Amino acid sequence: MPDIDIDFANRDVILSQLKHRVAKLDTGKKHNTGVYATEIPHNPVDNISTIEHKTAEERGYFKLDFLNVSIYKDVKDETHLMSLMGKEPLWELLEHKDFVDQVFHVSGHDNLLKQLKPTSVQQLAATLAIIRPAKRHLANESWETIMNEVWTKPTNGEYYFKKAHAVSYAMACVVHMNLLCEKINS
Repeated sequence: MPDIDIDFANRDVILSQLKHRVAKLDTGKKHNTGVYATEIPHNPVDNISTIEHKTAEERGYFKLDFLNVSIYKDVKDETHLMSLMGKEPLWELLEHKDFVDQVFHVSGHDNLLKQLKPTSVQQLAATLAIIRPAKRHLANESWETIMNEVWTKPTNGEYYFKKAHAVSYAMACVVHMNLLCEKINS
């Protein structure tokens, strides 16, 4: 089954309108973002599924990840979002630690960004994938090698970023970069 993440400025707004059950991790604790919009065996006291989310998936239950992505609180409307997505960001800003530390999902990775110098959404997506353990070995490779290998699923089961997720997060980074530049210019 596909893994579907949905970003919200405040996920509690949608969750208050949707009958749902909270997914459970293998540790027994609640999943930070995963919910089921369909009925699943659950504890009626805390609303948490009684089946760990990977086992639930194997049994055919469909989990959605509702994510709080606070950058969207500064997006005025759909037209503004489309404008932010369509505008080429100032990629060279990713070479400055003080800027990088403000950007969603890349904060703390300024050295990697300085080294790779991404100049497109595809390169930024690959950079986000390299942050993951299974792909860190690509950090010192050429863009050609990176783009040929970064989306290959590891055979040892190590966690990696799927291309669809990485591109989505790269676009969120572009939106955030452009929002930060708007704030600077106003």
